[in-house]
Amino acid sequence: MLIDMSTSTSGTQARTTAPTRRHDDAPDTADLFARLATLEDGPEREAVRDELVTAWLPMAHRIAGRFRDRGESIEDLRQVAALGLVKAIDRFAPERGAFESYAVPTITGEVKRHFRDRMWALRVPRRIQELRNKVRVARRELTQTPGSPEPSTADIAAHTGLTEDEVNSGLEALDSFSTLSLDAELSGDEDGYSLADTLGAADSAYDVVIDREAAKEGLRRLPERDRAILYLRYFEDMTQSRIADRFGISQMHVSRLISRSCARVRAEALGQAGSSGRAAAA
Repeated sequence: MLIDMSTSTSGTQARTTAPTRRHDDAPDTADLFARLATLEDGPEREAVRDELVTAWLPMAHRIAGRFRDRGESIEDLRQVAALGLVKAIDRFAPERGAFESYAVPTITGEVKRHFRDRMWALRVPRRIQELRNKVRVARRELTQTPGSPEPSTADIAAHTGLTEDEVNSGLEALDSFSTLSLDAELSGDEDGYSLADTLGAADSAYDVVIDREAAKEGLRRLPERDRAILYLRYFEDMTQSRIADRFGISQMHVSRLISRSCARVRAEALGQAGSSGRAAAA
């Protein structure tokens, strides 16, 4: 179904307005809804549904207009509101009462969902989004009088009942619909740097510290000769042949001792006590 974005008055809209209605874009379509409820899927039902959409589209456009100037074009907002209107018509049951009372929150929710799911370049917690909306409304209310100064954080906090920390979070979120590229230059001089240059990276030295601490107990439990051989091999960078000459054993025996000691320490560092016992007995 193509949705006519025109806000011109249709024949159905001509049947509008009772004096007690809040808005003049709320037509009297009770008969159409009652008829729609009795129809099975088919061309006739689609025709009645289209007539209802056309009749209530001005109201959907009015709701979309409440969200203008938030970074989204009014045409796109009207399309989203029209989608919400279609959902409201499909889900409405005449026994629920006035369609307007059901449609307004449905359409408004669809537009808000559009902002939440499509407009944020980075997923922002719902709580921060709500703070952003409160701060935005408060700033607008505090600057309605011509010549009013830009409200301070304390002014906004007093107006909304929020804490200053919450206001600051909302202010930061005001410009959070779009993200800044990591390649964006942050300094204007010749030695400028990008945002990526300010980000930290994992320090591999921490892994070394963890490994050393994990191996300490296993090394302490090694026989003195095995500890000495490991020290000469890995800290003094001595060859296996020179180690063998120092201890009066073969180079092959040194190789076996190093392999056995490393396996034992590794197993104990990983918490495999059984494996370390078997490695020591080998």
